[in-house]
Amino acid sequence: MLNQRKLIGYHAGETFLHGLSGASKMLFFVLVSVAAMISYDTRFLLGLALLSLCLFRLSRIRIRDISFVLVFAASFAALNLVMVYLFAPQYGVDIYGAKDVLWTGWGAYNLTAQELFYLFNLLLKYVSTIPLAVIFLMTTHPSQFASSLNQIGVSYKIAYSVSLTLRYIPDVQEEYQIIKLSQEARGLELSKKAKLIQRIKGNLQIISPLIFSSLERIDSISTAMELRRFGKNKKRTWYSHQAMEMKDYGMILSALAVLVLSIVLIFLNQGRFYNPWR
Repeated sequence: MLNQRKLIGYHAGETFLHGLSGASKMLFFVLVSVAAMISYDTRFLLGLALLSLCLFRLSRIRIRDISFVLVFAASFAALNLVMVYLFAPQYGVDIYGAKDVLWTGWGAYNLTAQELFYLFNLLLKYVSTIPLAVIFLMTTHPSQFASSLNQIGVSYKIAYSVSLTLRYIPDVQEEYQIIKLSQEARGLELSKKAKLIQRIKGNLQIISPLIFSSLERIDSISTAMELRRFGKNKKRTWYSHQAMEMKDYGMILSALAVLVLSIVLIFLNQGRFYNPWR
């Protein structure tokens, strides 16, 4: 059995965030993420990034438990920033209406302070949202999350589907690791010692059996739910139920306040972008 602490999924804890209902954490994550996505006010995004990192610290999630996710997210963010610059090297100049060249390149590929400032805003968006997503996944019990969703009016069929998704994220990760170990036992080198191209090809060979095993798992679950006549009744009871408390409503109101602030800043800045060169 693989070390469960190495899997991205619910880990029991005694922190304030573990005690919140799943629905309040989901609404907080969604509302704050929307606020981060629609705003390019650097001051606002810096505040959100600090808030996100403070909540991550409060959750007591160990960095080594999510090292793979952090590396993947950092790689994706870096690739996205590079692609944005390659396809629109002067986009920051167009947005902020100024041009301060820091480095002269070839053709349009001059590095300007405005482009760097725009890319910095994109980076802040990732820092604002990724820790919140990790917090939600690792502090939310799937069954309690489903019951709290149903409590706020979401159909129990949809709530249970979301719960199953959260429940089987660790299982898919464990299945991936088992297949990887099996491939390595057969002589396929997938460690850091292998070349990058070889590791990519090796991981692609893992995807096919992982997909088929996941489809088989889905079929088994679907059959079991049909045999138990899931969906026959309009309502259902929950084994794990957590009622909404004042702290949950406080989190939701805080997220709404963040979203409203982002909208207010759009009107104050006369647009989505904060322009220090204006």
